Amino acid sequence: MKPDASPDHVSSFAPVENPQARALILGSMPGVASLTAGRYYAHPRNAFWRLMGDIAGARPDLPYEQRLACLRAHGLALWDVLASCHRPGSLDADIDPASVVANDFAGFLARHPQIRLIAFNGAIAEQSFRRHVLPGLSAGVRGRLTLTRLPSTSPAHAGMSYERKLAAWREVLDGVLGESAAGAPFRRP
Repeated sequence: MKPDASPDHVSSFAPVENPQARALILGSMPGVASLTAGRYYAHPRNAFWRLMGDIAGARPDLPYEQRLACLRAHGLALWDVLASCHRPGSLDADIDPASVVANDFAGFLARHPQIRLIAFNGAIAEQSFRRHVLPGLSAGVRGRLTLTRLPSTSPAHAGMSYERKLAAWREVLDGVLGESAAGAPFRRP
């Protein structure tokens, strides 16, 4: 089958991963700014990299590849629930539900058996995972996972202050970040 050439057809990026990942952060689908830049969370008002800077040292002023390396070094993987969908613009609310194709989480989680936490960057990511992915996972994989929704870092989710978002994200990720992948304590910047 030929890939959809519609301008509203969007596809996600490859995962940011390492074999020692202990947590997986999931968005729904990259927005237009991210797709254009070819980078996760590229919109300048998206708070993701600011949060990761405050939590894991992956500061927004670091080159992109260094930010990704920092996430990997602290046991964090990053991906999106959806492999592809039809969506005009960047809003999750505009995703055409009939067009959704989920990423291969059975394969991903088999390659990353140490992942115990999946943290969703917002409600749509969680809803999409629960609808399109969770039913297809084995009982053993489902049983090892803790699923947690975090406040969206999107600029569209402006109803919560940065400080409250940071507190929520930090509370969930602190257990993962307590030790780096090498076992050395993580030192906050």
